[in-house]
Amino acid sequence: MIDQGAPPQGRGQTVPRTPGLGARLMRRKPVEVLVAEGGQGEGGTLRRSLGLWQLTMISIGATLGTGIFVVLGEAVPKAGPAVTLSFVIAGLTALFSALSYAELAGTIPVAGSSYSYAYATMGELIAWVCGWCLVLEYGVSVAAVAVGWGEYLNELLDGTIGVTLPAALSAPPGDGGVFNLPALIVVLLAMAFLLGGARESARANTVMVAVKIAALVLFCAIGVQGLRSGNYEHFMPLGMSGVSAAGATLFFSYIGFDAASTAGEEAKDAQRDLPRAIMLSLVIVTALYVLVAAVAVGAKPWRQFNDSEAALAQIMRDVTGQGFWATLLAACAVIAIASVVLTVLYGQTRILFAMSRDGLVPKVFSRVHPKTGAPRANTVIVSLFCGVLAAAVPLGQLADATSIGTLFAFALVNVAVVVLRRTRPQMNRTFRVPLSPLLPALGFAFCLWMMGSLSTVTWVVFGVWMAVGLVVYFSYGHRRSRLAPPAPSEK
Repeated sequence: MIDQGAPPQGRGQTVPRTPGLGARLMRRKPVEVLVAEGGQGEGGTLRRSLGLWQLTMISIGATLGTGIFVVLGEAVPKAGPAVTLSFVIAGLTALFSALSYAELAGTIPVAGSSYSYAYATMGELIAWVCGWCLVLEYGVSVAAVAVGWGEYLNELLDGTIGVTLPAALSAPPGDGGVFNLPALIVVLLAMAFLLGGARESARANTVMVAVKIAALVLFCAIGVQGLRSGNYEHFMPLGMSGVSAAGATLFFSYIGFDAASTAGEEAKDAQRDLPRAIMLSLVIVTALYVLVAAVAVGAKPWRQFNDSEAALAQIMRDVTGQGFWATLLAACAVIAIASVVLTVLYGQTRILFAMSRDGLVPKVFSRVHPKTGAPRANTVIVSLFCGVLAAAVPLGQLADATSIGTLFAFALVNVAVVVLRRTRPQMNRTFRVPLSPLLPALGFAFCLWMMGSLSTVTWVVFGVWMAVGLVVYFSYGHRRSRLAPPAPSEK
């Protein structure tokens, strides 16, 4: 309808009244439109080639290995032997959010994950904030895991040919090095797989996941021989605050099911398979995390964990007195951690693909190569950014920054599932969160609690990141959004 009170434009014509700022910030993208656009990009479409098995492996690939192979050495000094409880708390927090993810993934099976869920339920500004958190979550996670990969590569080189990379080329500034070359290399290797397409990447990931599970089972079988009951005494030496602080750091290890939800536009039957893949992977991963952590702190006094990113390999060497088993574990870890980099990098590119299709970030991120069905330019840009970040920033800072971004995004998903239940109660849902809204409320509360356990420095970094994100949104995304009204010259 034409607003008769608007001033005349041109030859006596009038224009519709421009929505106020509040209305523009709250504009929502209908679920039907999100689903209808599934797979569509600039110049091509994503290919639906992933079944339940591949989706589950993507979820496990992005999750299993990060907290055990990389972050365990940093978490144990915070919680002591109670690090096993930290894994349980982090897993429980993830479970509440995973239930919400499973319902929304089956209802809105798109590549944007929690960004798209927020767009459909809470409006564009909240969606942007969520998407910006996911950029932090995924991009920094890739970098953090890549740093740990370099530690295990050195273990492997030392055990096989007796040499290691010099510190200047295997550690970032602040950790005794100049440039972490291995971290950059593993990101570039993952990029090469992703450029070949989702199906080819999923095949490689499945093999790597099998190797990592075998490696962790091997560690438990050998590590249990070194268990000492005295290592479990003073189970919670730093109190519950230490347990929650370690849990907040370890939550970084549970973002895998979010990666599975980003495959919504490349799944053969997303509404059926995504919820199943999310729940199945979380159960498997949590069980393995707790088991391996219990063996690790039982075989080595917790005070001797010295922030090493290759803690498991060191335990294998200490228990057996031989370098062979540690070298074998390091070889498996090199492959295992590479799968985390591969799958998390995959998730990052699909988040940006969805945001680009909505106009909130440049179109280059939604260009799809017609031959491979992969967003090639997107993959190259993201990989180079993450690779340089991994080579230049210490692991501990990266892990905590990822945790806070993850927790914030998960908190929003718990809100989104309740909002969609209220606004669209008749929608077809292939999975429903039980005891809603109680469990989503608990998921939201757990996320806030764990965010409060993170350091002041992490909160400052998060605040700066959010401020930068709002500047980008109001200077670019807000005006270029596909939901924005056309400029007068375009009418």
